[in-house]
Order: sequence, then C-alpha cells, then structure tokens
Amino acid sequence: MTYTEHYSVLKKECLDLLYEGISDDPSYRPLFADCTFGGGGHSLAIVERDKRSSLISFDQDPDALRNGRELIAARNIGDRLHLVDSNFVHFEEVVKNQKAELLEGHGGLDGVLLDLGVSSHHFDAGDRGFSFRMEAPLDMRMDFDNDEIQTAKDIINNYSGEELSKIFYAFGEEKFTKKIVANILEKRLIAPIETTTELAELIRESYPAKLRYGKIHPATKCFQALRIEVNKELSVLTDVIPQIIPLLKKGGKLLVITFHSLEDRIVKHEFKNYELKEDGVLCEVVTKKPIIPSDEEIKENSRSRSAKLRVLRRIESKRVKSKNKYAQFSKIGEQE
Repeated sequence: MTYTEHYSVLKKECLDLLYEGISDDPSYRPLFADCTFGGGGHSLAIVERDKRSSLISFDQDPDALRNGRELIAARNIGDRLHLVDSNFVHFEEVVKNQKAELLEGHGGLDGVLLDLGVSSHHFDAGDRGFSFRMEAPLDMRMDFDNDEIQTAKDIINNYSGEELSKIFYAFGEEKFTKKIVANILEKRLIAPIETTTELAELIRESYPAKLRYGKIHPATKCFQALRIEVNKELSVLTDVIPQIIPLLKKGGKLLVITFHSLEDRIVKHEFKNYELKEDGVLCEVVTKKPIIPSDEEIKENSRSRSAKLRVLRRIESKRVKSKNKYAQFSKIGEQE
C-alpha cells in the first residue's frame, strides 16, 4: 500500500533543539536517532540539515519500512540514514549491538527524537482499522504482519467486562464506559464484533441521544484506548526512556512529542526523576513547560493541536545551588 504523506509535527523546533550546541568542526560526525520513521519527515530533515550527520531510525510498520527504504534510496543517503525494522522498545539492543559501529569512538548519541504520534497513514489507510470513518476489520496493529500481537477484534471479543472498562476509562478517559461495555458484552454474545463501523455505531448508541452527533464522534476515545492497548504504547514508553538516556553523550538531548495527557504525564514524571538524581546518569530538564505548536502550524495541520514537546539533556555534573546569595563572595575570601 502507498504510504500517505505525513505532516511532521514541531519539525523546526525539533531540528533546532537537536542541532543546538553541535560542534561546527568539519571532521565531527553528529549521530542521532529517531524512534519512529513513519513518513520520514523528521528523519529525512535531520540528516539533510547537516551532511555530516548520521541517523538510526526505527519502525515496525511494513508500509513505513517499504516507503522509507524507497525514500532513502531515491535520496542516496543509505550510508547516513540507517532504517531498522524494530519496535523502539528494543532501542538499547539495536543501538549497542546492531549499530555498535556507529557509536564506536563517538561517546554516545547527540540527540534522540521520540515522536509518539500516530501517522496520518494509519488513519487514512482504511484497511488498517485505526479509523471509524471507513469500514475495516478491527485490527490497529502497527506491526500488522505480526500474528503474535492481539488485534482490536481479539480484545473487544475476548477481554472481560472489567478489562474493557479499565482500558476505556484509563486510556480513553471515557465517561460512558459502563454503558459501552455492557452493550459490547451483550452484542458479542450474539455474534463477534468484527468491523470498525460496527463498533463505532455500538458506541454511538451507548451515548445519551443528545450527545450522539456532536463535533467529536463518540467512538473517538474508545478507539484511542484500543489502539494504546493493542500496541502497548504506554508500557513501551515507560520501558524505552531508561534505555535511551544512558546512550546519550554528555550534552545530548532526548526530545519527546506526546499527543495525549497519559503520555505527557509519563514523560514529565520520568524526566523529573532523572533530574532529581544525584549520581550516575545526570540530567536536566530543558523545557520547564512543554513546547506546543504555533497557531500557524495548527492551521496547517489540525492534528498538531494536542502535541507537546518536552526535552531532557544529559549533563556532566549538577550545578551547585545555594540559598545564600553571598556564598560566592565568601568562597573568594577563603581563597585569599
């Protein structure tokens, strides 16, 4: 299937942050990683910004991998952009083992981008089951040729009512969860729920009549929750951050773009924990408040509106903080 064009959220901001502080020595070879190649927007922009740079890029989606290899070959940048067929939860294994030669003598990665957004391709490709706008089998697997991963159909038809309630309420913050789950359990006793439109209509009918035809489709939150459960998105995020940070060189940055509050909460918490550490791998939070898209970007791409970018930098040592504003002068006096 042709991979549809993808809008790269906060692209300029990401590029500026990744390249900030990079040596201008012609012999220096910046090394970056992009945890999701997707449509290639961020990955291609990173290596094309500076011809000295190399990038390790991850993706598990067969469509994205096929499209990415074509783009890389067309631009003749295969020696600098290394596309890996893998879920980024295996980040440490891939970078330290499969791509160890890139790290050799480098001291670590200059920057890593973790864009957690779902590609427009997944919504626009109706047969993938991510969208309720088109009828399709309930799938939602990023790695759709991996039969070991449960599909959305498996979850809807096999999870208990308690498990479904937990997913819809925790991952989707769906306030009509109780009614939706009750209707799912009743419907699947008669026949399995198999398609996107079938599930979407069931969810719509579970809403109060006056709320069924608002601006936002009633199925939106439940579909998001199912996608998160199918692809284990939150647990993967929690697992990968501790893998990335030790592989950053001193001064290297981790950039994370999130699209809903659950992801952002995890990133904020993980970053804060690293900033508070007093030994081992030391870090500081660069973005005390998340960077958000400009009004102009949101006009160009409405899907950018919920994006938040947070940045963590690995540092050499902690800055000494003192509540005594005269402390520096007393130290001078002691030296004399």
